[in-house]
Amino acid sequence: MTTTDSPRVEKRRPVPRAGAGRPGRRSGASVARPGLAWAAPATLFFTLFAVVPLIMVAVLSFAEWDGVDALSFTGVDNWKTLFHDHVMLQSIWLTLLTTVLGVVVQTPLSILLGVWAAGKQRNRAVLSAIYFIPLLLSATAISILWRALLDPNFGVPSQARWLFGDGNLFGHQSTAIGVLIFVGAWQYTPFHTLIYQGATRAIPQVLYQAAAIDGAGRVRQFWSITLPQLRTTMVTSMILMVVGGMTVFDTVLILTQGGPGTDTTTTPYYSYVKGFKDFQFGYASAIALILVVVATIISLVIVKFSGYDKMRSSSEGL
Repeated sequence: MTTTDSPRVEKRRPVPRAGAGRPGRRSGASVARPGLAWAAPATLFFTLFAVVPLIMVAVLSFAEWDGVDALSFTGVDNWKTLFHDHVMLQSIWLTLLTTVLGVVVQTPLSILLGVWAAGKQRNRAVLSAIYFIPLLLSATAISILWRALLDPNFGVPSQARWLFGDGNLFGHQSTAIGVLIFVGAWQYTPFHTLIYQGATRAIPQVLYQAAAIDGAGRVRQFWSITLPQLRTTMVTSMILMVVGGMTVFDTVLILTQGGPGTDTTTTPYYSYVKGFKDFQFGYASAIALILVVVATIISLVIVKFSGYDKMRSSSEGL
């Protein structure tokens, strides 16, 4: 009697539905999110060194205090004086002017140098390391250095009258502002270059490979791939430039001291003059608060009109 084997019935594993699971994760496993305790140290630090001083400045702006005698509240007298102060209004315009010029000069330089430094050649790495040296120096040291180099009597301008005219770059408003823009760019462009270098290296190489197959050259790839991919980095860099440009103080103090006259008196420097030279700390606090409000508004406008607030990341955080 012969028997025939019954056919085997294989059990197929259920095919997961699209989106039901994620590679590298167990199905049904929950992602642990950090609690509020993770943010506690940063929140405490920000509160103590940013929020509390800002509140104290806001309160002091409604008072009169010379730093020695008792504080006396004067209501809105400081604010009334503020909007009728010619030097104050001029300082706001100068601060905005130097900030805009700084952004216009530093942004294209930072992008071009950052994209160039993103290459893998050894000479680029060496030159980039040398170029980033100003990041290691303080603003005070850099300002002293350039003050000596541009001295009208013993510096470079005194030896090149054919280029610098009378050699007194600090004696005219236009040239003094030019010096401030140049020194600021020399110091801070390497920082923004470093940001663009990292962002450029994060661009997927497959985009450039596809563009090369389609016959696009390096210039076309730069305008069609690199710049669009650096959009979020541009917004971040520009906000840092705006905030930094509107709060720069030590460079003005050492290079021009607000001169000639008050032609380079920016708002941060004017606040210092009123507070630590004229001992009007209440009025200086009002000036500082105006500066904070203006810088915040400009940053929010950049974020709004650039579409940065609507951008979403493709990567998940913790």
